[in-house]
Amino acid sequence: MDSSSFKFKNTNPWLYGVLGIGINSLLAFGLPTYVFEARYIPTGAMQPTLERGDRLLIEKFSYLFREPKRKDIIVFPLPEGLLQDDTKDYAVIFRIIGLPGDTVEIFDGTVFINANALDEDYILEQPNYRWGPEVVPVGSYFTLADNRNNSFDGHAWGFVDKDNIIGRSVFRFWPLQRIGKLE
Repeated sequence: MDSSSFKFKNTNPWLYGVLGIGINSLLAFGLPTYVFEARYIPTGAMQPTLERGDRLLIEKFSYLFREPKRKDIIVFPLPEGLLQDDTKDYAVIFRIIGLPGDTVEIFDGTVFINANALDEDYILEQPNYRWGPEVVPVGSYFTLADNRNNSFDGHAWGFVDKDNIIGRSVFRFWPLQRIGKLE
């Protein structure tokens, strides 16, 4: 089958123009707003998983169909009370550690979920602080950075309400040498 078999014959060029503008408008304005969004990593809080300057694709729809999972990397605004006038639109990116109803405790360099040590091969170094035990409230999540000892994360301010989750990080598209799916 040659490429000429895919051409539309006798199609009005105005229809092509309107269709092209419509598709481009959807891609330019609709998808970023409701489906995907690009984000830039400005700090080292998620090292070694994410580095300063990484650019990520955030998907915004999967949590409409499923609950967030432990170890998902999510984007959300800083919790109320931590925001200043110049940071009202500031979002952070951390990893979900505790799910609703979990008892979370951190001591001896280990995170415990319901008294079981959490396997964390993605962190920069073991946490050098104690936190909890705390029960994650219904409808909320406990998040931590992968760079535990150098981050202002959930151990400093608490829980994230599910309604505040902007999306889930799924793909790093920059820099090119680190391009790929995030886990």
